[in-house]
Amino acid sequence: MRLGIDLGGTKIEIIALDGGGQTLLTQRISTPQGDYPATLQAIVALVMQAETNLGQQGSVGIGTPGALSKASGLLKNSNSVALNGKPIQQDLEAMLDRPVRIANDANCFALSEAVDGAAAGRGVVFGVILGTGVGGGIVVNQHLLNGPNAITGEWGHNPLPWPASFELPGFQCYCGKWGCIETWLCGPGMSRAHECIAGEKLDAQSIVARAAAGDLACETTLERYEDRLARSIAHVINILDPDVIVLGGGMSNIDRLYENVLRLWGQYVFSDRVDTRLVRNRHGDSSGVRGAAWLWE
Repeated sequence: MRLGIDLGGTKIEIIALDGGGQTLLTQRISTPQGDYPATLQAIVALVMQAETNLGQQGSVGIGTPGALSKASGLLKNSNSVALNGKPIQQDLEAMLDRPVRIANDANCFALSEAVDGAAAGRGVVFGVILGTGVGGGIVVNQHLLNGPNAITGEWGHNPLPWPASFELPGFQCYCGKWGCIETWLCGPGMSRAHECIAGEKLDAQSIVARAAAGDLACETTLERYEDRLARSIAHVINILDPDVIVLGGGMSNIDRLYENVLRLWGQYVFSDRVDTRLVRNRHGDSSGVRGAAWLWE
């Protein structure tokens, strides 16, 4: 049995999978806010309760924003700031009395979709998160790539490729740079870009709905978003040449992306044709927690 845990800023979710990937149990609780010891206790309690209910012990994998530093073993880059700088893997291993594997939540998403999701059976998979932030993960033959710096797949913190003059210098990113892909392709990024065009504040969902109803300003915002996504993904294709790119996160629910980005990205990819597939995720909100379970092969 594999246990996966999605450690988010507002909720902690656990899933138990059998050897064939079938769900045995799921449960969600609220995340203790700003309290590292309480967060550890909550995770341990979820594991113990699941194992008691199912009558067996399982491996434990955890997906969380951020990553384990290769230099210190401590968590870094998490938006749950109470976890940063903490030895979360060592502490949980001691409390659970077993090895624990931890990976970035975008990596868990990519692994889930590569193992038994929208990209199952394909060799090289790039999993993309387009939500309040932009992240990614790379899976090769169902093996998650981590890299020596624990930042594999962090395409969101590269600059927007082939920027137009009106896209420079771009928006400032929380990482300290300007014009990062994340600042353009996250949901709030679409809203900021629309405000620059139309002078009105709308969330991404409203922009998409109004574009479908014939609003020209919203249509312009959405067309520019599609072109920016096509350029950004083309950069990945030029470097990685994946078999499949799987989109996740709230922005992946924009249906027209799967047609329009395919139509646009050919002009940016260094090839006479593009055979990479662009697909929507299969497991939705459950991809992260399922991928955490699959951290154990």
